[in-house]
Amino acid sequence: MVFADVARRQGKRIEPKLIDRMGGLPSITMLRHQDSSIDALTKARMHAIISAKLSEQAPTAAQEQADPAAADGYYMRAGTWLRENTRDKKKFDILFNENVTYGYRRNLYALKWPALTLNAAIMIGCALAYWYALPQKYSLDLIPVFVIAVLHAVYLAVFSSEDAVREASRTYARQLLLSTESPYLDAVKARAKSGARKKTS
Repeated sequence: MVFADVARRQGKRIEPKLIDRMGGLPSITMLRHQDSSIDALTKARMHAIISAKLSEQAPTAAQEQADPAAADGYYMRAGTWLRENTRDKKKFDILFNENVTYGYRRNLYALKWPALTLNAAIMIGCALAYWYALPQKYSLDLIPVFVIAVLHAVYLAVFSSEDAVREASRTYARQLLLSTESPYLDAVKARAKSGARKKTS
């Protein structure tokens, strides 16, 4: 739990810089009219559904261009509403798995250089022990440790990158936005109306 907490905190520490370099949260940028990640018809349907959920009109392309900050504020509220109403891991299992993948890649990228440094220290220590320090029967036991450290370093160097984090972030954001058409969200709205009627009565 301690290592998981440290990894998450390091991931959260670098996240703002990653978001800035991406031009904003993908769940915001992908809702913009000018963004072509989602086709226009699907995006228009998303805007209509989200507007109904928030009881707030989505910005038009002209409004978005005239006041980008206000439009992004709406898209941020849309993303917040979606995240709060898609937390059920069983009903939104694909979304949950994409979120886990994003978190894993972000945290791993945050720890990339400390991990590579540790791998290098392990490899150097194993090499020195093999050649100079330990008897032959003990030094042979260090070979698997050396090989694992090399493979782990290669994995980090090749697969842990900002591009990998960006890809996972956009995949999660796309799945989050696609959840607007989930029947489970209709159930959320129905429960909210039912609760409101009970309070009124």
